[in-house]
Amino acid sequence: MIDINPFDPQTVVLLGALNPVTILVAFLLGRKADQWQKIPVAAFAGAFAGFLLYWLAATVGIFSIHALGGEAGMLLVGFVSGLIWALVGYFIFPAKKAAP
Repeated sequence: MIDINPFDPQTVVLLGALNPVTILVAFLLGRKADQWQKIPVAAFAGAFAGFLLYWLAATVGIFSIHALGGEAGMLLVGFVSGLIWALVGYFIFPAKKAAP
């Protein structure tokens, strides 16, 4: 079991930046984006999906949460990480456009 301390910046950054659901959702949505304005939406969706995974893991009992306080920071770090992954998907690995 992983213990989550009241406020541990290193854990908040690691959980926010290296969340596999955040990376996957932001990358795939960034890849499918056909306009640059959709990149922040993809990043937020990835951060929110990653936070839902964190919440579900805590509810099931994988994480032992002793206090609140790092969740907003984790969502913010997840957004920044998601923004990077969405940009990677948008610029480097864009999905092929359908022919009209």
